Amino acid sequence: MTTEPHSTADQADVVERPKTYLPAAIRAMRPRQWVKNVLVLAAPLTAGRIFELDVLWHVALAFISFSLISATIYLINDATDVAEDRLHPTKRFRPIAAGELSVPAAYVLAAITCAAALTIGFFTAKMLGVVLVIYFVLQLAYTQFLKNQPILDLAMVASGFLLRMIAGGVATHIQLSAWFLLVAAFGSLFMVAGKRYSEMHALGADAGTRKSLKAYTITYLRFAWHLSAAITLMSYCLWSIGGQLDPGQPAPAKGLFGLPWLVISIIPLTIGLLQYALEVDRGDAGEPEDVVLKHRALQVSGLLWMVCLVLGIFF
Repeated sequence: MTTEPHSTADQADVVERPKTYLPAAIRAMRPRQWVKNVLVLAAPLTAGRIFELDVLWHVALAFISFSLISATIYLINDATDVAEDRLHPTKRFRPIAAGELSVPAAYVLAAITCAAALTIGFFTAKMLGVVLVIYFVLQLAYTQFLKNQPILDLAMVASGFLLRMIAGGVATHIQLSAWFLLVAAFGSLFMVAGKRYSEMHALGADAGTRKSLKAYTITYLRFAWHLSAAITLMSYCLWSIGGQLDPGQPAPAKGLFGLPWLVISIIPLTIGLLQYALEVDRGDAGEPEDVVLKHRALQVSGLLWMVCLVLGIFF
């Protein structure tokens, strides 16, 4: 007696529904992914102004507004992709796909969060409001059709990380240097290309029911995140060695072994990149925020990097 092979849907049933006590409306806004919005701290931190009360207040408002505008995109994306998400092994548990939050209610909630985000953004700083509008337009275009276009989907997702870092600068009226933008841009591309590589490595061309993945190859995505990682690290090295200094500004104080702390910060950053790259290569970096939140060694490297960075900027 023969048995029928299990379908993809049957295999998906083995994935358990995650336990949570948050209301469906809150879960649909994906608060777990708001951790990405701490990138608004990058510009004030590297400028050495993070501890100024006025700067902290504006950074907090930038964080809140970006959390709300990203929640808007998540709601619209899930409402648009509800049919596809119901076929996905994990996305089918999202509130809209699971029927816990109706599609019309999701659109109404998206309108509310969008209005709140733009109100806070333009109240904080005109250019912050402009950045939020640019983010909304780009991500809306991404959710509707660009996510199925190879290369462009990488650029659109990477722009989300980059715009978060730019938002922290414009909200606090801090001028962004070319080195900062280079590290931010290629660091963002590294994260996104690694995410796509990890998806393909783990699940193949059908990963995430994303059509653009069919146009990629493992070798191409490996090249993309190798290239972006190299440029990110090289740009950071040049910045830490002296690119952060204005003409005529004295050299930073020496740190350990006679080296400036910013130069020493290259070590934990390199180790952190290598640790994250290992997760990418294993196919375990499909959700970057989960890697950061769960990888203890990566957290230690990040903490050491942050300590060196703070010592180099403030002492």
